[in-house]
Amino acid sequence: MNTTAAASSLPPGALAGVRVLDLSRVLAGPWCTQTLADLGADVIKIERPPTARHPGGDDTRRWGPPYLKDDAGTDTTEAAYFLGTNRNKRSVAIDLAHPEGQALIKQLALQADVLVENFKVGDLARYGLGPEDMAQIHPRLVYCSITGYGQDGPYRERAGYDYAIQGLGGLMSVTGERDDLPGGGPQKVGVAVADLFTGMYATVAILAALRHRDLTGQGQAIDMALLDAQVAMLANLSANYLCSGQAPKRMGNAHPNIVPYQVFQASDGFFIVAVGNDGQFAKLCELVGHPEWAIDPRFATNSARVKHRDELTPMLAAVFPAHPRQHWLEAMHAAQVPGNPIQDLQELFEDPHVQARGLVEHIPHPLSDQLKLVGSPIKLSQTPTRTHRAPPLLGQHTDEVLHALGHAPEQIERWRRDGVVG
Repeated sequence: MNTTAAASSLPPGALAGVRVLDLSRVLAGPWCTQTLADLGADVIKIERPPTARHPGGDDTRRWGPPYLKDDAGTDTTEAAYFLGTNRNKRSVAIDLAHPEGQALIKQLALQADVLVENFKVGDLARYGLGPEDMAQIHPRLVYCSITGYGQDGPYRERAGYDYAIQGLGGLMSVTGERDDLPGGGPQKVGVAVADLFTGMYATVAILAALRHRDLTGQGQAIDMALLDAQVAMLANLSANYLCSGQAPKRMGNAHPNIVPYQVFQASDGFFIVAVGNDGQFAKLCELVGHPEWAIDPRFATNSARVKHRDELTPMLAAVFPAHPRQHWLEAMHAAQVPGNPIQDLQELFEDPHVQARGLVEHIPHPLSDQLKLVGSPIKLSQTPTRTHRAPPLLGQHTDEVLHALGHAPEQIERWRRDGVVG
């Protein structure tokens, strides 16, 4: 496993020298800023200070269990959800509702290249921290706003939640078993894909805006919406509808355009067959003992197989229970027919290929030496990503960052007493 010690010997990241002021919380924004941090940017995460009425910080700090366990095996206050989206960042606790807190945010923004926020439309403008306000004092700033529905349109005032976006955005209409089969009906995806895709699209947009800024000296505002990203990520399904005028339906584990491309059951469990062309289908027919299927006019081409899926699928389903899934998968891999087992997360992280790719990192944390997280999947030959900071404690870097702005310890302590910082 990789460690932060090993990371310290790596060259600076591709975004070394870029500073990001992160006013986002929960998932879409933090996913974006974590990616920027993995690439070498200095990300300063602004969080709400704790008060007598509110524990403060990103809401996901309390989205548990599970929580990180300390070295004695006792739960800490750090939720796994938060830990998975906030590595490589520094946490500064500042009250945005306080005038002195707003002044501090402006100071930090003047030293930043990028500002990322996911407040409701217009919220930060009330504090003089909206994109137009910041453009006046810092024209080079790239200002990225992430909301559920965007900065305009009739839904702009609505709060954006991934689950609701999956429903409105069409994803749940194509996810789940067919309505006429047991268990049929709408189903959300098992992970918050609208949030995650928006975070990734926001990362791309920020990098493009930085490129433009470096060429012209001009920053710009980025308007990212979960709904927009959700619509875009429907990809071929949207194209199918726009070309045909027919809305795709739920198909369970089947594919609307390719057959056979779905889950089958062997004698001991489920596995995936992902035939992508006619040559692979012919090989599959050979290994299941029915080469004649490959020349049957109903199945010889993918177009024919799509039209006759209700005939072909039961024929294949009747063959596979004769042997365990490993039998079929070994034969498929040898014949270069794509397929894989369906693994749970324990099996996934024990998989030798996942381990060889170094996807799990051991990260020393202030509360525990037991923290393991999935590292960045981005592999760069000259400027590799690295994990050099554990996900921060709330306000862990408040004094460090404000001192670097030129504020004396006595002033910082006064702000802390007054609830401006934490």
